[in-house]
Amino acid sequence: MGKTELSLNWAERNDAEILSCDSLLFYKHMNIGTAKPSQLELGRVPHHGIDLVEPDMRYDVGAFIEYAQGAIRDIHARGKRVLVTGGSGFYLKAFFEAVTDTIEIPDSIKTRVLAVFDSGGNEAVLEALRSIPGNSLEHLDTHNPRRTVPALERCLASGLTLQQQRAQFAEAKSAFSEYEKHTVVLTRDRDALAQRIEIRVDQMLEAGLVEEVKVLRKLGFEKNTSTARSIGYREVIAWLNGKIDNEAAMREQIIINTRQLARKQRIWLKGQIPADQTIDLDRVTSQEALEAMQLGGA
Repeated sequence: MGKTELSLNWAERNDAEILSCDSLLFYKHMNIGTAKPSQLELGRVPHHGIDLVEPDMRYDVGAFIEYAQGAIRDIHARGKRVLVTGGSGFYLKAFFEAVTDTIEIPDSIKTRVLAVFDSGGNEAVLEALRSIPGNSLEHLDTHNPRRTVPALERCLASGLTLQQQRAQFAEAKSAFSEYEKHTVVLTRDRDALAQRIEIRVDQMLEAGLVEEVKVLRKLGFEKNTSTARSIGYREVIAWLNGKIDNEAAMREQIIINTRQLARKQRIWLKGQIPADQTIDLDRVTSQEALEAMQLGGA
């Protein structure tokens, strides 16, 4: 039994609805490369967090939090439980900690900061940050305008130094702090996982991943790096653009990159997400796994 089937069985047994926390499932038309649940699976248990936006549109954690809050309220109003599935780290972390600040940036300040950057580049932005009384750039990536420009915007919009903002953010609660939660981490032996990854890649290619990418390119999804740079899609694009020699090499690159991502996710999740329970799916039967997941919480 895979994770998807286990989730479906648990939801059916416990009168729950599923809220997906997989950031790529938010996008429409990205079905094969994301292993999106089939229509049959979607028919078994109501799902939320799937097919929310077009593939060329950006969708961030703030939008997800707002969506998830509404979905959870609706599910509870129907007397159902909520099963959150998926492992997109930053989105999953939002259920346990604050991950976005509440500082709103007026257009007037965005225009003002842009003028500073246009007039003198990153150095001008840094100079403006240093001119703020009590401000320190100690923990700021000062060489990266993608960090310095938003930092100046937040300082001007809030009237707070970077240090004061960090202190304020550290005290903030998760948007879901009112809910009781129980976290189960599903694992597999590394060799077994490697084999499953290879099988899954072959299934995606046989199901028409290349054709899916061709359709997505017509829909403009390459304008969105969150979608076009995701594993599976970026390798197909590279092959179609002649940057990978042949389909066999493309397949191998998808497998390698997926294995590397799985390893990074394991390491990241250990340090970032509190786990109440860990189940090794290679050491228990499907029924034993299902019985072990007698969760509390929402």
